[in-house]
Amino acid sequence: MTTKIHAALERLKQPFPEGTAEKLATLIDELERWNRKVNLTAIRKRDEMITSHLLDSLVAGPLLEGESILDVGSGPGFPGLPLAVIHPERHFTLLDSNNRKIMFAQHAAGLLGLDNVSAVKARGEDYAPGHGFDTVIARALAALPRLLEIAGHHVREDGVFVALKGRYPVEELEQLDELDIPWSHAVAELDVPGLEKGSRHAVLLRRQNIS
Repeated sequence: MTTKIHAALERLKQPFPEGTAEKLATLIDELERWNRKVNLTAIRKRDEMITSHLLDSLVAGPLLEGESILDVGSGPGFPGLPLAVIHPERHFTLLDSNNRKIMFAQHAAGLLGLDNVSAVKARGEDYAPGHGFDTVIARALAALPRLLEIAGHHVREDGVFVALKGRYPVEELEQLDELDIPWSHAVAELDVPGLEKGSRHAVLLRRQNIS
């Protein structure tokens, strides 16, 4: 497993801390073990887990800004846990309303020695940390207008909302443009090894400065 993950990481062409492949292998082993009992993810095969959980999370690494990251709708910890492994200098809050999934994220963070991770059981709309985040990230959680309703208020004034999507979200962007909201957007195509080109995009949402 570690050898396969090493090879997969090399295809991303990003710098990774020493021991990254080993920690990610442990994460996949534990996810597979729990998944047999409590059904955390529909993805069962290890190779697919590497592609769809690890690589599909890690491609967002270069898009993160600042020190505080909120992963909304994290499920069992994706993309937050893999990103926390490669960015130990940043703090990640993993947010999900599903108790068994957030329990796994909490357990996995402890197992991997990730003292830069907090796992919180809550809905994005109800969560009240008392501060904003430099980056809010969400993967395939909801349409863009709904995403901003759920968690837009968690983004600091100069922060960024990274919405990870599949194919270019034409209709969702059109819906955003039709709304009278102070958010600008840019779209970046993400290259996930093992997935079809053009199948992954990130929408970067920022508050507009209105003077």
